[in-house]
Amino acid sequence: MSTDTAPSTGADDTALGEPAAAPRGPVTSASYSITVRLTADGDPASIGRIATAVGSAGGAVTAIDVVDSRSDGLTVDVTCSAADAAHSEEMVEALRNVPGVTVRKVSDRTFLLHLGGKLEVASKVPLKTRDDLSMAYTPGVARVCLALADHPEDVRRLTIKGNTVAVVTDGSAVLGLGDIGPGAALPVMEGKAALFKRFADIDAWPICLDTQDVDEIVRTVELIAPGFGGINLEDIAAPRCFEIEARLREKLDIPVFHDDQHGTAIVALAALKNALRVVDKRLPDVKIVVAGGGAAGTAIVHLLLKAGAGQVLVWDREGILSPDDERLTGAKLELARRTNPDAVRGELPDALEGADVFIGVSAGNVLAVEDLARMNERAVVFPMANPTPEVDPVRARQHAAIVASGRSDLPNQINNVLAFPGVFRGLLDARATEISDGMLLAAADALAAVVRDDQLNANYIIPSVFDHEVTTAVAAAVADRARHEPGATAKVTGIESSPA
Repeated sequence: MSTDTAPSTGADDTALGEPAAAPRGPVTSASYSITVRLTADGDPASIGRIATAVGSAGGAVTAIDVVDSRSDGLTVDVTCSAADAAHSEEMVEALRNVPGVTVRKVSDRTFLLHLGGKLEVASKVPLKTRDDLSMAYTPGVARVCLALADHPEDVRRLTIKGNTVAVVTDGSAVLGLGDIGPGAALPVMEGKAALFKRFADIDAWPICLDTQDVDEIVRTVELIAPGFGGINLEDIAAPRCFEIEARLREKLDIPVFHDDQHGTAIVALAALKNALRVVDKRLPDVKIVVAGGGAAGTAIVHLLLKAGAGQVLVWDREGILSPDDERLTGAKLELARRTNPDAVRGELPDALEGADVFIGVSAGNVLAVEDLARMNERAVVFPMANPTPEVDPVRARQHAAIVASGRSDLPNQINNVLAFPGVFRGLLDARATEISDGMLLAAADALAAVVRDDQLNANYIIPSVFDHEVTTAVAAAVADRARHEPGATAKVTGIESSPA
């Protein structure tokens, strides 16, 4: 979230060793879809053999389009989805082995979608006549510039600032890929900007910085901030992201939101609120275990405690985070002090003893399915690491009443896109100058409430990202909270109707 999401979207940036290889499941995905152009002989059964070959390799045929038909055969495009890149190659090899079929070309549909990037700039006003130019640009634009020089607080109303967000990254913690640099991070930031536009009609722009120096990042964002109504920090590794966010919030008069932290926390809290309604448990009464003490884990714990959670333990590479562990410093030590006053020690399975809720934002396959049996009856399990969850979410259902993950191919997808578009829509609508814990809690409550009582069940604790009510509800809640917090919104004079 965000939003990402991914989605973004729930995975933490704290690496717990090398990511485990994802076991290939039965579900294929459009993200690994290919289109294979091939020629087939005139045998009428060729098309059937083509579809059978893809199926026998475990793939799913989504379309077969005839490109050219002749008396001696066909040229066809076969579009099919796979479980991963290696699986795609296996499907192509299976097609090559079909009698009478020749593979001509293989196109990866995901790469084709990214050709030339995913964003463009378009004018909102017509530029067809001299009058158009004289008002949109010189000399008419000078009148607006002079008015804003006298009333800088109104830049939000008369420029793109009021509806524009900077998506800022240093490329150090991109999705589940780690430190791949700003250039390689650009497709993700483009995608984030596209999500802002699609779900909240916000104009966002990727800002990929070629530095991981905190001072340089803070100063750069500070310098470009006049052109934006909000800053969305994205895929910046912990603990650096904590300092960057804190310093920018102190310096800027626009909201600064780290989606990997707060977007994830909002959606996780909303999903948990509804999950606890299903299993008839209360947030102050349950024991919660969070795997991952990095950016996402820290934010989730913070918001859980603000929402009234009674008992939380955090596990990371050091084991259960304990305040008497001399290895801990900084953010992890603070987490231990806030969550583990009894200085409980142990590993992740030990933490799960008698737990009601597991939330994972760490790394893939760090938990055996059998360890979930240590949890209480009617357990809630959220393995959210990307691209591989902490525990197999399908098998986790053997021990849990409710399971949610970041996967789009399973029920209850926890995706940051459920949060960040609505959060920023609300912040921009209210002309907010900051973002508070109260606004984050309001967003979580609004998101949870989108799922009506007559809809709520173990397989539907969080709405779909395509539910049109999501952004509207979250935005309204955030804007309302912002308008009622003293000093949280900017002054407006309404100079657009005044002579200059």
